[in-house]
Amino acid sequence: MNERYSRQTLLKNLGETGQQKLLQAKVLVVGAGGLGCPVLQYLAAAGIGTLGIVDGDIVSLSNLQRQVLYTSAEIGQYKTSVAAARLRQMNPEIRVNEHLLFIDTRNALDLFEQYDIIVDGTDNFATRYLINDACVLLNKPLVFGAVYQYAGQVAVFNVADQESVKINYRHLFPVPPSAQEAPDCATAGVLGTLPGMIGMMQATEAIKLITGIGEPLINKMVTYNALNNDLMTVDLSAAFALPITMPENEHEFKQMNYEIFCNSSSNTVEQIDAAKFRQFLQDENLAIIDVREPGEKPLATFRHIQLPMSAFKENMDQIPAGDVVIFCQSGKRSLIAGELLVAHFNDRRRIYNLKNGILSLG
Repeated sequence: MNERYSRQTLLKNLGETGQQKLLQAKVLVVGAGGLGCPVLQYLAAAGIGTLGIVDGDIVSLSNLQRQVLYTSAEIGQYKTSVAAARLRQMNPEIRVNEHLLFIDTRNALDLFEQYDIIVDGTDNFATRYLINDACVLLNKPLVFGAVYQYAGQVAVFNVADQESVKINYRHLFPVPPSAQEAPDCATAGVLGTLPGMIGMMQATEAIKLITGIGEPLINKMVTYNALNNDLMTVDLSAAFALPITMPENEHEFKQMNYEIFCNSSSNTVEQIDAAKFRQFLQDENLAIIDVREPGEKPLATFRHIQLPMSAFKENMDQIPAGDVVIFCQSGKRSLIAGELLVAHFNDRRRIYNLKNGILSLG
């Protein structure tokens, strides 16, 4: 018996057989943020044989309140490399694969094919739909998690129940909300301990799926409210399994624009790439607005005005006259800010958003 896993192998129904299943399993965690950190830590400790980490982001100061794999010393480093190094120290017996990228329609299918179970630790609707659709096309189990301010959700999608019914994310949310209706934690905030709890529940569901113990949340969703400790399990019955619209094959999947589908790409806020942004920096008539909070890195060394999202609405009139270019860390907060400006100025200005944020500038 391996002493590292002795407390698990003592468990009835898990034992040495279950531990061997864990050691042979391959689990991909998409997102190494608030949810991904606890998922990765507990799956590594449990002895998942191969762990994949997908993330293209770097560690920033605002992450440290909840993303417990990282420290202040690692601000500015890539999350995948920091997380992988820490997990290898935690358990050198497992294999940790680093995938330094943002998941998209070009890479998702090939990447997911390499793993047995996909764990969604992302924080935006466009990526959640993308992950869901890739899992459905590949017939991969999906362990879903989400947090918002003080509440969280956990579910297992795309696994058949005893009636052979498979519920996926689109059955619950056939129509995605807009970015303003459902902002991510960078805009709405989140209690730091909440992703830890939801992430641990996701890790537990993955272990249950692999070992066959207990009752995984197949076609069920758990909701948790940290303010009153209200924990509720909702059955997702066959009534949810109505026909839904989604890509039917690899070609349709790769042609899908999930940002447009989720309304995160506005018709009135023009998305620009890094090259266009650099051109705009030379135009003195354009106002360049950073909506990140003070201290977020990488610091902007080019001309700009800092107008943090936390105080954006009440200070929009301070923005100089003329067209505006907005940016943030990853392009999500700035897109919401752009939509606010369009409504405020009633289309009297052109508003541009740096797609994928300052990180895209390299």
